[in-house]
Amino acid sequence: MMKFNRILLKLSGESLMGAQKYGIDVTRVESYARQIKEIAEMGIQIGIVIGGGNIFRGLSGTNKGFDRVKGDSMGMLATVINSLALSSALDNENCRNKVLTAIRMEPIGEFYSKAKAIEYLENGYVTIFSAGTGNPYFTTDTGSSLRAIEIEADAMLKGTRVDGIYTADPEKDPTATKFEKITYDEIYNKGLKVMDLTATTMCKENHLPIVVFNMDVEGNLKKLMEGQQIGTIVY
Repeated sequence: MMKFNRILLKLSGESLMGAQKYGIDVTRVESYARQIKEIAEMGIQIGIVIGGGNIFRGLSGTNKGFDRVKGDSMGMLATVINSLALSSALDNENCRNKVLTAIRMEPIGEFYSKAKAIEYLENGYVTIFSAGTGNPYFTTDTGSSLRAIEIEADAMLKGTRVDGIYTADPEKDPTATKFEKITYDEIYNKGLKVMDLTATTMCKENHLPIVVFNMDVEGNLKKLMEGQQIGTIVY
């Protein structure tokens, strides 16, 4: 059973679409905000990184003729839009929060620093880290690994649409079986696409456990904090 005091929650941009094909599903964002508030009230310190794939993904833009650096910059801005949407939903739940950006864009958000992030976390603010690492060629998975290590989180929780890591994509292969636990090396050797290799390597080298779970089932996040076996642990 893992004990959590401070976590980094990585949310998928695609999950924010809900049943839509693009953009932000208000119902889904409200559900996330309720779940986050629930664990904040338990005294858990929460850092959050959200992807931007529901609006724009830099790599797919490159395939359509965009310059890679400009495409990645567009993707980073998409994460800021999602972060502001979640921040607004948390405001509606009366859950104190701050948005920090890896690129200077005051007054949209405060410029990120480790000291500022930890100060907010220790004072009970849900702290949302947006704009990735601020650099092109890095995914939001790598951004979340970096932020998790910087804020000295107990674990990185990767909220997805599936309830853990499987031998194959369970949405495509009905015979896929789920891992309760798996090592970083097994992920490499089996070629499982949990996160990109840079993010996985950072977690491995810094001994940061990852928990992959289904965030779209309301209540799962609280169950994890209570020590229930939800999802898959990577160690």
